[in-house]
Amino acid sequence: MSHPPAAARLLAFLLAGAATPALAQEAPTGDAPPPVADPPAAVDGRQSYTPADFARFSPKSALDMLNNVPGFQIKASRDGGRGLGQANENVLVNGQRLASKSDSLFDQLARIPATSVERIDIVDGATLSIPGLSGQVADIITRADAMTGQFNWRGEVRPHFAHPGYLNADVSLKGSKGQLEYTLALANEQGRGAFGGEYRILAGDGSLRETRDGRLWSDFDAPKASANLTWNRGGDIAHLNASYRRVYSTFDESEDRLPLSGVPRNRDLYGRQRGYDYEIGGDYAFDLAGGRLKLIGLDRFDRTRYSEDAVIAFADGSPPVGGRYAQVTESGEVIGRAEFGWKWGKADWQIAAEAAFNRFDKDASLFDLSPSGAFVEVPFPQGDGGVREDRYEAILSYGRPITDKLTMQLSAGAENSTISQSGANDLSRTFTRPKGALNLGWAPEKGLDISFNVERLVGQLNFGDFLARAFLDQGNQNSNNAELVPTQSWNITAAIKKDLGKWGSTNLRFFDRRFEDFIDIVPLPGGGEGRGNIDRARRRGFEWTSTFNLDPMGFKGAKLDTNVILQTSAIRDPLTGEKRQISNLWRQRVEMNLRHDIPATDWAWGAGFEYSRNTPYYRVFEVGRDWEGPVFDSYFIEHKDVLGMTVRLQAVNFANARHRLYRTVYAGPRNSSPVAFIEDRSQLIGPIFRLSVKGTF
Repeated sequence: MSHPPAAARLLAFLLAGAATPALAQEAPTGDAPPPVADPPAAVDGRQSYTPADFARFSPKSALDMLNNVPGFQIKASRDGGRGLGQANENVLVNGQRLASKSDSLFDQLARIPATSVERIDIVDGATLSIPGLSGQVADIITRADAMTGQFNWRGEVRPHFAHPGYLNADVSLKGSKGQLEYTLALANEQGRGAFGGEYRILAGDGSLRETRDGRLWSDFDAPKASANLTWNRGGDIAHLNASYRRVYSTFDESEDRLPLSGVPRNRDLYGRQRGYDYEIGGDYAFDLAGGRLKLIGLDRFDRTRYSEDAVIAFADGSPPVGGRYAQVTESGEVIGRAEFGWKWGKADWQIAAEAAFNRFDKDASLFDLSPSGAFVEVPFPQGDGGVREDRYEAILSYGRPITDKLTMQLSAGAENSTISQSGANDLSRTFTRPKGALNLGWAPEKGLDISFNVERLVGQLNFGDFLARAFLDQGNQNSNNAELVPTQSWNITAAIKKDLGKWGSTNLRFFDRRFEDFIDIVPLPGGGEGRGNIDRARRRGFEWTSTFNLDPMGFKGAKLDTNVILQTSAIRDPLTGEKRQISNLWRQRVEMNLRHDIPATDWAWGAGFEYSRNTPYYRVFEVGRDWEGPVFDSYFIEHKDVLGMTVRLQAVNFANARHRLYRTVYAGPRNSSPVAFIEDRSQLIGPIFRLSVKGTF
């Protein structure tokens, strides 16, 4: 099946829909806010956007404003790794990075009221004195306000399979008193997923072996309370943040299995996760010895209890069969970091040192279902154990303008990590690895910014990969592997940002990632499979992000936001020795969204689509592709002043994107064994309807 034509047809439909109302569009009348016709002025290489530039969108938060900066794409942390390290997100607040690890960048931005934002500066990261930043960076400049509050409620319903979600909401309070600023927030992150319908199990020759009719639903709720305090006294600035969260997650997949020959049966897979986590962190920055010292500390902990049961019941009354997997995990992290920066002539210097102490413990159990209906534990020692890591890092950074249009930033240092394991394989190892980056920012003319970045990164191991894990839904498991080593990589990025005047803005980014000791599923001693290292891998491609204002075409108040990612990869399969793509990599991803703020009214409407295609995953005993799509379409209508609130109704997936899984399972290693069976799924997701209400108080 060829997917791009469907995406092209939908794009043509959106553009046609955009053009049609433009033919009958009258000149704006009344007191409607003017559309963004001209780019804001650039001062010292910064492009600044004021609240007036976003007035037509009626934003309630800094996140609403940043989402409407032309051609800008928010980049959250590239990993959930341990430690803090150098800055790796492209958003600052008042020139400072946001250091919390439990609050996402999007959550923190959503708590900054739009009324507190003085302006948003877009600047090349190389021109800033914050090591680690590259490409386009947004610096949100805020002011201290009297107490204000905001809320955002989001409801979701689906006609098929899923439970409704009515409790996805957050409320925050922000204010100041004297030298103290505070933000208090309550939130519940909620997710409702589901799909269902018939699918097929095929024999190795492609003939039908069994039909199945199933339904899966999954519910996720994570209520959370958080607080952030900022104290500013004459340049001495202190931050304190704390959060506590509970996690409730449950899923159930029930399916009827009808073999062409044999006894019909029902398989029920039920999973449950309960847990909590907390974080306490803070920093203090002050002038010292001609420079500025910033001290950062953080302590976080989480505990999770998870279990899943798989039970098959037979129509002829035979005893059921099945199993249970259960685990309890605890992890914690304590971080101390110091950053001392100073200016010497035109150059900015910084030396940073960090110590991070991490712990992870897992107690796993595996059970078989006995004929009596009771779960009987079977030995599973390779699933139990603990990991401790003591990691130290030191980085020296140097940045300066080379000319009035070219800026350089250089950093170099090293990381030392000692990882100790307990359980089935007691082992202690120490790794010392260099790391650093070169970042260049060039503005050859007004409205054109070019950046180039070369970075040496040291990855972090997932502690859970050291220990065995069973997956009852797919009937396989990862064995334990005590020999894992961290991935290292060379990352090369080049980006070009061009302002298109009254037409908008476009940003093209090329990237090339070259990995050493890449982690993937590999064959392990003893005939099993699990996470292990592959000598080399490579991933390269480009991302193109643009905003096209349609005002010059006569479609007043309309814009088209686009994001296109195309990439490819290469890795040598550890089983066959042949080159292939990296598992589960998005090779193509296209997103386009049309928004029309109708002049002289508080109404807005829009439509969009997202097309994506990923690569297959590879295990020792199977290969497959698991995805949803290929095209998700969406439509919304919005009123920006319903008793002072913004109300939006959204409909998603009228194009019938489906849950798809096509996997081939072999009787043994896939390079030397016949096909045992093929699972071919294309199951219904159905339309999704969402209603959101957000406002201030």
